[in-house]
Amino acid sequence: MNNLRSKITEGLLPRVETPGRYIGGEWNSIVKDPRKVEVRMVLAFPDTYEIGMSHLGVQLLYGLVNSMEEAACERVFTPWVDMEGLMRSEGVPLFSLETCTPIRDFDLVGFSLQYEMSYTNVLNMLELGRIAVRREDRKEEDPIILAGGPGALSPEPLADFIDLFLLGDGEETLPAVITLFKELRQGGAGRTDIITSMARRIKGVYAPSLYRVSHNPDGTVAEISPEYDWVPMPVRSATVMNLEGAYFPERPIVPYVQTIHDRITLEVMRGCTQGCRFCQAGMIKRPTRFRSVETLLRQAENCYKNTGQEEISLAALSISDYPYLEELLEGLQKRFDPRKVNISLPSLRVSDSLHRLPSYVSSVRKSSLTMAPEAATPELRRAICKDVKDADLFRAVEEAFKLGWRVVKLYFMIGLPGETDKDIDTIADLAYNVSNIRRKINGAPGDVNLTIAPFVPKAHTPFQWEPMVSLERIRAVKGRLKARLRHPWIRLKFHNPERSILEGVLARGDRRLGEVIYLAWRLGCKLDAWDEYFHFDRWQEAFREAGLDMNFYLSRRRSPEEVLPWGHISTGVRKGFFEMEQEKALQRVTTPNCFSEECTDCGACPRAPSFEVV
Repeated sequence: MNNLRSKITEGLLPRVETPGRYIGGEWNSIVKDPRKVEVRMVLAFPDTYEIGMSHLGVQLLYGLVNSMEEAACERVFTPWVDMEGLMRSEGVPLFSLETCTPIRDFDLVGFSLQYEMSYTNVLNMLELGRIAVRREDRKEEDPIILAGGPGALSPEPLADFIDLFLLGDGEETLPAVITLFKELRQGGAGRTDIITSMARRIKGVYAPSLYRVSHNPDGTVAEISPEYDWVPMPVRSATVMNLEGAYFPERPIVPYVQTIHDRITLEVMRGCTQGCRFCQAGMIKRPTRFRSVETLLRQAENCYKNTGQEEISLAALSISDYPYLEELLEGLQKRFDPRKVNISLPSLRVSDSLHRLPSYVSSVRKSSLTMAPEAATPELRRAICKDVKDADLFRAVEEAFKLGWRVVKLYFMIGLPGETDKDIDTIADLAYNVSNIRRKINGAPGDVNLTIAPFVPKAHTPFQWEPMVSLERIRAVKGRLKARLRHPWIRLKFHNPERSILEGVLARGDRRLGEVIYLAWRLGCKLDAWDEYFHFDRWQEAFREAGLDMNFYLSRRRSPEEVLPWGHISTGVRKGFFEMEQEKALQRVTTPNCFSEECTDCGACPRAPSFEVV
């Protein structure tokens, strides 16, 4: 290990662009003596250090596993192209930050699947780590390959490469996996027995090797069936029901290099019951759970004491729904304004109370105010169950401009079911109206950053059966908006159309896509989320070589009777609820928020099962 560290620090790092990505040793990082622990795990984030270290889940699971006396957790990220090139030429395997240990020497390697465009990075990291890419080729001495995150809930495209998927909240399943691994290894169990026992004894763990998948002549899934009677069917995802008492990292790692989000992140709530029909996160993270103001203020104080970071961000899918938001903001402002610590909010839901919030988050630094109307017309908003009003949006923007804010960020989707050209044109009109609100206040127009993303139908949502808009339509909408938005104060950012199409394929794909991902990787695809390294033509070639058609996954409306590739995975929300919501979308009828109104009987709220080892 010392020889490898010397080779890395002396031979590689002086020759790469950002060596701070690979050196470890950051403030609050944890290094345990490998000889004094019984289970060693490395958290593998399939993107760069700057992206991974901005993700709260990495900090949370890192701290949680290291809080277990018998376990040590280290980190590894996707190396940038300069570092990867040197590692290959110098024969250096992919290694952990904390101890420069090759990842193949760990007991468990756990990937975080946050975005479909990171899937080729998973394969690349395995190969760089000298671990067999396909699970069927792994030997007894290879580590167990885990994967969690939202991508694990539509796992089939990566089923050929992952030994165990951990579904849902990792705080529930991961400690149980480590505990059982220790027990089985001490009992002399081999690799196959460990994988089988994990799936059998821990709820929320899916082992793809224990399920057979067959297809109909038309390419649709015929059946997903367990290999043995005891194999769970469906596999139910894990849920932390008591967020107030759940682990939270109060000593987060402070990176040496600038990350995407260089700040303290407080998880105020988990889950959302607004019921937006396009939103996978809002469906898979039900029910809504939140932390108390007292707990959040304590966590903020401890994180600040342990990091010294100058911004605190409140994380939630719908922060406006937190019942004590004004009390929390007032408490944070009282404690942190004197220290010149900025308080920031995620995307805000447009509501009749939004106009009161800018004053709480503007006294230190005028960061931009972010809101996500998603659709611009009342009809389309009702179809997606986002029944917001322009008057509330304008009222909030006016208050923000009066308090000195200059920039408003607005997020919209295009390609939603039922969309027309009128819906597109109204996006441009709305952006002009928001900018002109500031003109009425002090004579100068306001800056509007307009971000447009093509709608990608996702698994476990009411729109999971819908076709995705075509590439031609995405390009046409992009051109239409660019033609209408010629105001210098309005800046348009449009997601890459080809990448959105590929995301749509992988998001609802079946097990056959494993061959496509493998072929694309062999053709040189990696870092697909980065514009300079995304090669759509190579993906098209991979589909041709695999004999599969992108349009099969994209362009057809799926029947509720069709066996879906993720049909054996359950988040707790009933299929009947999704069907009902799909029908309401066609009728353009909204569903009330069950957090503040009547229960919608979605199925997510019954008492969650225990996720202890059984």
